[in-house]
Amino acid sequence: MVRDTYKDKIKEHVKKNLKKGYTPDTLKYALIRQGYSRVLVEQSLDEAQKEIAKEVPAFKEKPEIKCQFLDETNKPIQEKPWWKFW
Repeated sequence: MVRDTYKDKIKEHVKKNLKKGYTPDTLKYALIRQGYSRVLVEQSLDEAQKEIAKEVPAFKEKPEIKCQFLDETNKPIQEKPWWKFW
């Protein structure tokens, strides 16, 4: 029972700090250095990442990727077919 409360506290700590931009490895090693069990930290980290992944909305359509080349004056360069370079 005590282990579950530690696990929940660690999980909430990890979720909060992942949202702030800390990496999972940084959080993991910081908690281990503070004396928490490696197994407990890894389980909490996995659960926190799964919960965060559920909160992220799924993309419904693929984004369109455009590539445009600009000259020195930031004007678009017209693309020429490869056979016109010869």
